[in-house]
Amino acid sequence: MKDKPAPHITIAPHPGRVRVLFAGKTVAESGSALSLREGRYPPVLYIPRSDANMALYQRTAHSTHCPYKGDAAYFSLSVGEQTAENAVWTYETPFAGVAQIKEHLAFYPDRVDRIETL
Repeated sequence: MKDKPAPHITIAPHPGRVRVLFAGKTVAESGSALSLREGRYPPVLYIPRSDANMALYQRTAHSTHCPYKGDAAYFSLSVGEQTAENAVWTYETPFAGVAQIKEHLAFYPDRVDRIETL
């Protein structure tokens, strides 16, 4: 697919820490999160994979395509007996205009306990 320019997307460092909890456990925590704003959508926080407990993540076959960011791969989260299917997405080879989000994870707020900004 061709990389489309994304003039309506901005990416900036998040000014603080971000913690993601699922099934009462911290599944990611970072002081290096990025805030991506796209059009009128609420900002999405992207956390570096290196700041996530990847042992709790299972890659799924689900994928989506964004004409401005590229192809997204998905992970489910499992903690104890609880699983959240396709709760996390990532752009492993994002388009050049959003290259900063490579190796970062984003979370559906309704599939995790909470996303805390500290």
